[in-house]
Amino acid sequence: MRSRKIRVRGQVQGVGFRPFVWQLAQKYNLSGHVLNDPEGVLIFAAGSELGAFEAALTTEAPPLARVDAVHAEDWEGTLAAGFEIVASQGQGAETRVTPDAATCSDCLAEIRTPSERRFGYAFVNCTHCGPRFTILRALPYDREQTTMAPFKMCAACRAEYENPADRRFHAQPVACADCGPRIWMEPEAEDPIASAADALKAGQVLAIKGLGGFHLSVDATNARAVDTLRQRKRRPSKPFALMGSEQTIARYCSVSDEEWALLRDPAAPIVLLEGGGLPDTVAPGQGRLGWMLPYTPLHHLLLDRFDGALVMTSGNLSGEPQVIDNEEARTKLSAFADGFVMHDRQIARRLDDSVERITPHGPMVLRRARGRVPGTVPLPQGFEDAPQVVAYGGQMKGAICLIKNGQALLGHHLGELNEALSWDAFCQADRDYAELFDHCPEGVAVDLHPDFRPTRYGVDLARDQGLRLEHVQHHHAHLAACLAENGWPLSGGKVVGIVLDGLGLGPDGTVWGGELLLGDYLEYERRAWLKPAPLIGGDRAQMEPWRNALVRLDQAGLSDWADDLFADAPRAMARMAVEKQINAPLSSSAGRLFDAVAAVLGLCTMTQSYEGEAAMRLEAMAEASGGAGFDFRVAGGELDPAPMFHDIRAALVAGTSVGRISDLFHAGLGRAFAQQALTLIESGDAKAVALSGGCFQNARLLSEALKWLGDAPVMIHQKTPANDGGLALGQALIAAAQMMGER
Repeated sequence: MRSRKIRVRGQVQGVGFRPFVWQLAQKYNLSGHVLNDPEGVLIFAAGSELGAFEAALTTEAPPLARVDAVHAEDWEGTLAAGFEIVASQGQGAETRVTPDAATCSDCLAEIRTPSERRFGYAFVNCTHCGPRFTILRALPYDREQTTMAPFKMCAACRAEYENPADRRFHAQPVACADCGPRIWMEPEAEDPIASAADALKAGQVLAIKGLGGFHLSVDATNARAVDTLRQRKRRPSKPFALMGSEQTIARYCSVSDEEWALLRDPAAPIVLLEGGGLPDTVAPGQGRLGWMLPYTPLHHLLLDRFDGALVMTSGNLSGEPQVIDNEEARTKLSAFADGFVMHDRQIARRLDDSVERITPHGPMVLRRARGRVPGTVPLPQGFEDAPQVVAYGGQMKGAICLIKNGQALLGHHLGELNEALSWDAFCQADRDYAELFDHCPEGVAVDLHPDFRPTRYGVDLARDQGLRLEHVQHHHAHLAACLAENGWPLSGGKVVGIVLDGLGLGPDGTVWGGELLLGDYLEYERRAWLKPAPLIGGDRAQMEPWRNALVRLDQAGLSDWADDLFADAPRAMARMAVEKQINAPLSSSAGRLFDAVAAVLGLCTMTQSYEGEAAMRLEAMAEASGGAGFDFRVAGGELDPAPMFHDIRAALVAGTSVGRISDLFHAGLGRAFAQQALTLIESGDAKAVALSGGCFQNARLLSEALKWLGDAPVMIHQKTPANDGGLALGQALIAAAQMMGER
């Protein structure tokens, strides 16, 4: 009888793949066995229908599985009668670790059915759903290697766990109320779910332990409760995330089919949706609300009882990472919360909620975290033999990237790395990923800025371990990240990258941020840029939009208007700093241009309470009214916005709406850079256009750029963040390309 050895690689552990193989073997009357090992799933099978069996491994795989490759070869060994699932073998990890997945429909039905033994149980799961990465301590993915290890399965759960025909076969977090984690409320309550719902209805703030950390929650329809949360958390205007059932979301939002599909995805991200009807303080000045469906049994049980919309924002002190430990929550969140919903299953690693949106041009990832991590990105053609590389990203929106065996693992969102605890989380993530993925880097990639903490960290690591070190210019990394996501081959040729963001150190010592680059993974050259303007006060310019508006208006010969607009600001001191070049570095930042325009229009004038607030308010105001937009003056590669500010002043005098002016700004900025890019396409210098940088998370700007680029081949970000959360991916590819070129 013919026998085959079959290797399956991909996201195939912790997703019910082995019982799926077992069931296929019964269907096709095969003998043999299947097991997990560090490379994925390994199958030894014999029978007359091996061809159909092998084909079904890909076409009929479980819902959470992702099969990247199936390699089969004839095998001469002897197999026993029947087909078995045998114990995992080996240490280390070559395979993908599965992201956490939202509660499946079967498990949800169980907790809502009184006759089921898990009725009302807050930790129900199976091989198709539940915690994975947030409970995993080490590989292979077995119960003993997770935070479920302390909970000994009862006889009933053990029977399900050991039955290959059961959907809970080897579901490592399997449990019930008799043997698994428990939930309670503080102050103590007999029915924690009912008491929590009643407390929320009464306007209280609750700290609720979830999958990747604690949330702070209030009734989203209660303006006083929302205001209380803002005051306690000292978060004056940053939008709050929301959670609700499908019926609740439909009550407040107009949701497209694509948006429903994203909301219902097993990753259960926060999705930005058009809607209203809630207090303005939920998301001040924003046209979209960030909604997510309940993704744990606890969330479903709570919302079934509450029956409404809940604010669900990260439970943390300002600037710190999300709290994950019960005692830490009691210490740090007691000033915010009137009560706590706790449980005793430990969280192995903190993961914020992913944030995504649907644009007219497809999906867009703004924050890559729970449900998406640790998913990997296949490396483009030409990188098959790339060395193992670790890249450490930038200072803002920290994320780590590892390259190994033709895949890039872009890690989870770590936040701003200035704060001590966020930096601790970065260091833990570096150790964590290296251990979980058995990663032994040959090279280290860091940002060009010498004072970024991840840069210093990478430099020290490379020195101490004798590794190759690559300093990668910030915007070149953005360009390469877009190329990598879109599978642009190593030998694919030059592309023109429009890279618009907040800041990144240029090789000339100035702060870049509005760039048009011609390049590939190996090299780049700057072909056009936004006219530089001083950042008065250095970092303070990022939080005080008037500073950016003042210098842009002065450059445009509109100092009199600036004096009228910012009469209460310390203009003389600011202008003196520019004149004497004191803490006023030059910058071509597109992000600061957004701040300047928002300040001139009165949308966010003196201060912004969170990064990107001015730009987000500007996008929210934009009316899609069409037209060529305001003009930029182009000379010698420099795009000067001075004419635009004259146009804005004239439009305001003429009574043009702020929404129309915002639209004309977006159109003009998109057109100015698109036209420069098209000249490189038409000359044959570039084969395609890549759009990257945080400004392209603005769907209005993205649409305008694509409109003016016309039929040119264009690459955009859809699965990885265009902002600094995707920076490490580009760094890693650039470092790998450099190292391969020198072999």
